[in-house]
Amino acid sequence: MNWNQLISNCRLGQEHRRLERHDDRTEFKRDYDRLIFSAPFRRLQNKTQVFPLPGSVFVHNRLTHSLEVASVGMSLGNDVYQHLHERYGSELSPLVAEIGQIVATACLAHDMGNPPFGHSGEKAIQTFFTEGKGAYLQQKVSPIFWDDITHFEGNANAFRLLTHQFCGRRPGGFVMTYSTLASIVKYPFSSSVAGKKGKFGFFDSEAPIYQRIAEELGILRIEEDNPLTSHLSPLTSHLRFARHPLVYLVEAADDICYEIMDLEDAHKLKILSYEETSQLMLSFFDEETQKHIMKRIVDEEITDNNERVQYLRACVIGRLENECVNTFIENEQLILEGRFEGSLVDHISPLQRDAYKQCTKISKARIYRSRPVLDVELSGYRIMATLMELMIEAIEHPERYYSQQLIGRVSSQYDINSDDLETRVMAVIDYISGMTDVYALDVYQKICGISLPIV
Repeated sequence: MNWNQLISNCRLGQEHRRLERHDDRTEFKRDYDRLIFSAPFRRLQNKTQVFPLPGSVFVHNRLTHSLEVASVGMSLGNDVYQHLHERYGSELSPLVAEIGQIVATACLAHDMGNPPFGHSGEKAIQTFFTEGKGAYLQQKVSPIFWDDITHFEGNANAFRLLTHQFCGRRPGGFVMTYSTLASIVKYPFSSSVAGKKGKFGFFDSEAPIYQRIAEELGILRIEEDNPLTSHLSPLTSHLRFARHPLVYLVEAADDICYEIMDLEDAHKLKILSYEETSQLMLSFFDEETQKHIMKRIVDEEITDNNERVQYLRACVIGRLENECVNTFIENEQLILEGRFEGSLVDHISPLQRDAYKQCTKISKARIYRSRPVLDVELSGYRIMATLMELMIEAIEHPERYYSQQLIGRVSSQYDINSDDLETRVMAVIDYISGMTDVYALDVYQKICGISLPIV
């Protein structure tokens, strides 16, 4: 792969149009602005990141997380470009200078496909078909569609949201640039080759779109021989590509933010003590640097523990950002050849890598298994499972009175009245996955008779 082809301002749905522009924004800045002002992005403010949506203590939701990831992503992209410019100079297209903006935009979009209630929402959709009342649908839909819905993935759903032509929406979805769209696809392969983790990058309905983008940008295709998928469509059954290089920077920004910011939130919620939190954050530095950081805290008279944690967090993010940039540049050739394995964080210096692993270990044991988090996951799972059950039953039997009432709640942008069953099922998933936590709870309570609307 080469940088001059990888960075393209060609727009999905407007490949052959020349638009008159009235300001000096680049096409990639237009992508960023288009997302910031969109309703799906705005709805992230009411979607769970890890902890329950805030009461008196404000912790991260999907919106604040995405904004912070975009900020770190901008720094990663800009710093990487400086190194690339030093390495290649005038050989680089002027568009390559925009990779910081592209990464920041992809970071804004990376969680837009996540359903309500985080990972429990994803699991509820998947298991409705594999373990719940939706299992009978396997006999009624194609094998590749069944793979898609039983592996439902927020990453693939984000790509669908940005590219799919929903009812009444212009061709190309959000009409984003090819490079921005490619940079959000963390798992550039179809569900049929997703493996045990079940992660994939695009549904079958959007596979031709990703293939077109990949071919335009020169993203390497990986050929696979898999007898388990030989019965599927030849276009999508073995569709697997190398990552667009900027995906590694988007992933690194996300890895840095969610791991470190979750520690800060856990401290605010008193799940972790100040001593535990500060020790975890200081472990990213050698002994001399630790002494320097603590001296700065004393010299600047930072006495509040929350503010001390914020200062330590800033130091850690700065260090990890620098480590990931160096790792990317050191492995640039492997990345361009599609041979780099794992994430950037997996390959940073041993001291920082060990500290990061320790934070992950503590997070899994103390944060992600804490009572508030588990309560939200349990409640969210039940809400999502119930909504899936009632809505799928409604589209299977649209002639029933109750079904008509439920279908009447769904926005006209979703093709829920299609003659095709798979289209109707996907419309239900689009509708439910696009809900906020609060809206999903409200709909659940109303259609289950738990609450009545107040006029």
